[in-house]
Amino acid sequence: MIQNTERTARPAERAAAIGPAIAEQAARHDADGSFVTEAYDALRDAGLLKAGVPTELGGDGATVAELTALQRELAHHCGSTALASSMHQHVVAFTAWRYRRGLPGAEATLRRVAEEGILLVSTGGGDYTHPRGEAVKVEGGYRVSGHKRFASQSGHVNGGTVMSTMFVYDDPDQGKRVLNLAVPIAAKGVTVADNWDTLGMRGTASNDIVVEDVFVPDERVLANRPYGVVDPPLQVISEVAFPIITGAYLGVAEAAYAAAVAAAAPKADSPLVQRQIGRMQHRLRVASWALDGALAAIGDGVDGDVTPSHEAYLAVMMAKAEVAEAGIEVCDLAMDVAGGPAFFKGSVIERAYRDIRAVKFHPLTPEATLVETGRHELGRTGLLA
Repeated sequence: MIQNTERTARPAERAAAIGPAIAEQAARHDADGSFVTEAYDALRDAGLLKAGVPTELGGDGATVAELTALQRELAHHCGSTALASSMHQHVVAFTAWRYRRGLPGAEATLRRVAEEGILLVSTGGGDYTHPRGEAVKVEGGYRVSGHKRFASQSGHVNGGTVMSTMFVYDDPDQGKRVLNLAVPIAAKGVTVADNWDTLGMRGTASNDIVVEDVFVPDERVLANRPYGVVDPPLQVISEVAFPIITGAYLGVAEAAYAAAVAAAAPKADSPLVQRQIGRMQHRLRVASWALDGALAAIGDGVDGDVTPSHEAYLAVMMAKAEVAEAGIEVCDLAMDVAGGPAFFKGSVIERAYRDIRAVKFHPLTPEATLVETGRHELGRTGLLA
């Protein structure tokens, strides 16, 4: 039985308290490819699924930096728990950003997160600048259809309630546009597939969601943006979302490192092992600095005062790329240091070795980040490929 933690503690501290209980189930969910249900029960009991809700609405009012630290800590115990819940957390955090600016629908959604415990599902990673699916204008709203991938938490029996997603709309006056929409997962025409069978992050239940001719009223259209462009609204979404997601991957690499250090104890006099441990610590420290620098660049504070900035957006993407490359190297080295036992299923290092590979599937990839940074420095703007 997982005990409730003290609500006055910071979110990351509460995550550390429930972490060992979450870790007990991690290997089983990885082996089964089943959703991390017990972990979500623990997160809900500890009030962590509403951490990003403003205090006046019943949450902790956690900043992006605090939510990043929360997901990083969770990943020390279970990568799937950290990544899946980061998808909920970043949508909550962006909704809180919208609430502070008096934008429609934000307060009602946040109250449901705090009072009803609803989960928010994002398809932004698979959509981003080039969404899958189309919207057709009808009286009072839109009819939308599309096939969404990587919808974390979607396969949970008590899982996602509302999907934050995007569709392409061919506007007769403005041309191709991207509509950010809120779609209830229980709506007629929405089908959650049972197809999440992957190399890593197997406990996230990131099944596909198929949307067929679903009506979305005008009031659930959260943004109308240009197609193929990282415009100011998408800059803000990225500045909020990707540090939180990146924290989960940094935590996965740190878990692999901790396990490697423990495994290295009998051979601590080996110069090769000493160098490998030193290299891992070096990469993790620099990656951590990169993430801290990105959080500083977005100007996150107690009021969630994240502002659109292409420079801050690139800082976040560069930090994510650094964590991706460092994390993969650290997990590879951890496997080398620990040797044969780490190759067996059930090993923390073996699971981290697979889980960390998912980091490259989030936009922008490390290579695309280099291209976009170069474009910016050379004064080239416009559509992303």
